[in-house]
Amino acid sequence: MTALATQVGAVAGRSVRRSLRQPAMVVTPLVFPLALLAVNSAGLRPSTQLPGFPTDSFLAFALAVPFIQGALFSTMNAGTDLARDIQTGFLSRLSLTPLRGSALLVGQLSGIVLLGLVQAAFYVVVGLLVGVEFASGPAGVVVLLVFALFVSLGFGALGSFFALRTGSGEAVQGLFPVMFVFLFISSMNAPRDLMTIDWFRIAASLNPVSYLIECVRSLIITGWDARALALGFGVAIAIVIVSLTLSSWALTKRLTRT
Repeated sequence: MTALATQVGAVAGRSVRRSLRQPAMVVTPLVFPLALLAVNSAGLRPSTQLPGFPTDSFLAFALAVPFIQGALFSTMNAGTDLARDIQTGFLSRLSLTPLRGSALLVGQLSGIVLLGLVQAAFYVVVGLLVGVEFASGPAGVVVLLVFALFVSLGFGALGSFFALRTGSGEAVQGLFPVMFVFLFISSMNAPRDLMTIDWFRIAASLNPVSYLIECVRSLIITGWDARALALGFGVAIAIVIVSLTLSSWALTKRLTRT
């Protein structure tokens, strides 16, 4: 166990340092979601006048989106870094060492999870600065940060899986627009019960991203909504389990020891 912890720490330290040495990996997930938030809040503010809209502040309603949108960057960042290790032969050299595959995968994702927590804390601070009041209070903020950890881990592991299967950073980056489709065909801009287009409402209801957004949104504008929290955490944990399982399998296939 001591050896495993040492290996995880070494790989995790490298992952964190590599993330910090690439400003684009840190700044873009922070700035881009807030820019989209500002645009949507300005353009869709009249939506709050619809009967049944859950809040009179569209900014509070839309603040949930950056938490999930920022996590989507975890998919690209984690996958791109791992693909670069594959392309440069670094992963092949690691296969000649006593490093365990589990330590490599956990350590590799540590930098992504740390970045995800930084993102979530940053969005909370921005929300408070612009006047958004969290209906769930300080305890809700803590739950929100825990939820962000699960979401970042799940999407990061998904990016690692694609990197291990393709071995190409370009292929992983090509996945990013596909992930954005899931974001836009969700309840990011309107509650599902107010959607009048049947096919879009059905697509949003089948889209797991909707439940991730609604989990965060419930902590901001509703308070303690047990159903939204259960669905959100259930989807997030399911993504973590599936993604880690796929990543572990792909790593076993990729990491051939000699």
